[in-house]
Parts: sequence; C-alpha cells; structure tokens
Amino acid sequence: MKEKIEALKLRFEEELKTAATEEAIEALRIAFLGKKGAVAELMTGLRDVADKREAGQLINEFKTAVETELSAAAAALKEAALKAEIRSAKKLNPSLLAKREFGSYHPITLATREVEEVFAGMGFTVEDYAEVVDDYECFEALNIPKHHPARDMQDTYYLENGQLLKTQTSAAQNAIMKKYGAPLRAIFPGRCFRNESTDACHENTFFQMEGMMIDENISISNLIYFMKTMLSEVFKRDIKVRLRPGFFPFVEPGFELDINCLICGGVGCPSCKNSGWLELCPCGMIHPNVLKAGGIDTEKYTGFAFGLGLTRLAMMKYGVKDIRDFNSGNLKSLSQFESL
Repeated sequence: MKEKIEALKLRFEEELKTAATEEAIEALRIAFLGKKGAVAELMTGLRDVADKREAGQLINEFKTAVETELSAAAAALKEAALKAEIRSAKKLNPSLLAKREFGSYHPITLATREVEEVFAGMGFTVEDYAEVVDDYECFEALNIPKHHPARDMQDTYYLENGQLLKTQTSAAQNAIMKKYGAPLRAIFPGRCFRNESTDACHENTFFQMEGMMIDENISISNLIYFMKTMLSEVFKRDIKVRLRPGFFPFVEPGFELDINCLICGGVGCPSCKNSGWLELCPCGMIHPNVLKAGGIDTEKYTGFAFGLGLTRLAMMKYGVKDIRDFNSGNLKSLSQFESL
C-alpha cells in the first residue's frame, strides 16, 4: 500500500505541473478525489491490508496533501488572471473621480438604525418580517375579527390571492410571540401601506417600528420609561411627550403617545396640523386575547406594545416639513444627508 501511494504522489505532482487552467485542475481533482478517483480506490483496497490503521493514516495524509496543493494551484491561477487583467486594463484617469456622485443613506434608514441601536442596548431583539401578510396576521390575531368596525380605521390594499399589504407592523406580533414565547423583548421595523390621502404628514407608504415587552408585572410605567429613554437618546435631549387615551383593539388600555413638534417648537405648523403636537406612537398594554393567540400565559405574563412611526420620527429629527419628500426620489432634498 505504501509503494502504491508513493507512486500516486509522483503521478499527481507530474500532472499538477502541466495543469495550467481551472478546467485542468478540476479534472485532476476528480481523478484523485472523486467518487471513483485514486483515493477512493485506495480506501477500497484497505480490506486486503494487514495493518489497516497505518494504511488508513497514509491515505488520509495523501488525500490532505492533494487537497492542499490543488487549492494552492487554483488560488495561484486566480491571482495570475487578476494581475493580467490589471496589466491589460486602461490607465486610471484621476480626473474622472472628481465627477463621480456618491449616494447617501436615506434619512429613514439613518433613523431606523439609530433607534435599533438604542433598543438593542436595552436588551431588545431586532426582528424582520414580511410586507405581504394574511388577514389573520394583520387583523384576527390582533383581536380584530372579520366585519369589526376597527378595520375601517385602516384602508387596506388587498391582493387577488386574498393576502394584503400589511397596514401596521403589529402584523408580526403573533409570529414573534410564537417564535420566542415569554419573557420577550423585541422590536421589528418595517414598511407599511394604507390607501390614504397624502398631505404634509400622511403618506400611503410609510415606516413603523413595532416593539413588545412581555414579562411578569409589566405596566404602563415600563412603556413610558422605554419610550422616553429612546427619544432622549435619538434627539440627544429630553423630549416633551404626552399620553392620550386611544382605541386600538389589540391593546387595553390604549394610548396615543404624542411628541411636541420639533419643527415649529409647539407653536403649530402644517406638519403637526397646527396643533403643536405630532402623533408618534400608538401604544398600550397588550390585550389578553392577543397574548393568548400568541401562546402566552395571561395568568402569569403581561406586556406592552408600541408602533413607533419611524417616518415621523425622521421628520422631527432632521427637520423635514413634508412627509412626501421621503418617497419623492428628489435627490436635491435627500442628498443633504450624505454627511450624516
């Protein structure tokens, strides 16, 4: 067996010297390492060898050597091809670099990443979810049965197959609960769609970030703490907020968390409908029916949920007066964020 392996080594070295293309190296690999190659034949011959342990070790050493040399040869070929391509390429014209225009991150992307970083630092998992969901995920699992009048609050885009474009990031709540169970801390940003009339503070395509915290003895005070902490981190100062009672079937009690308009300073402008306040975050304690649908023990756990308006948050953070600018594709408006 030892002599046979030595002969194969010599044969491999000779054939490797003449393998000048990727195809030739691949053919050599098949010849020695393939299912019917030289190494496979050696393994088959082990049955007739007295000292199988020593022979097996020699075969493995040979196989490893072949693999290593083939990898090195393939890498050398690629490097040589790259050098040849560089040599044959036209010389770089440095003057062309000055004419290039570089892109920038969208302001909503910047705001999303910043908020994700804040919540991740507070122990929240960052999740992603589909934009096309079914009726159960978007409504029924959120305590909104068919023909419930609360559905009229969301003018929904339905697809021909019965699915729909999610109207709220809450559509992921059921799946996230079933994925992690309780206790749970998770945020899941995403794009939402509603057939709305557009104006300075409304769009038919917008971004939200859903958040949930489920554990023992969770209350509204926990919700307020986490939201105020997030806002102060994002805006680098204390932000004036208010809670108003609000109806959302998937939370009880439910609230609207408003932020003092940072564009007009609370005086009133088109962005805040001249109220001085901007609705930023519907929120509340998760309804027991929603927890049960997600497989959570409502006798042991409670939780809060919020739907942070990332688009409106970006408006406040960057002083964008019209929400429609974000989806306009207007490079003049969006290029100012290159340096952020």
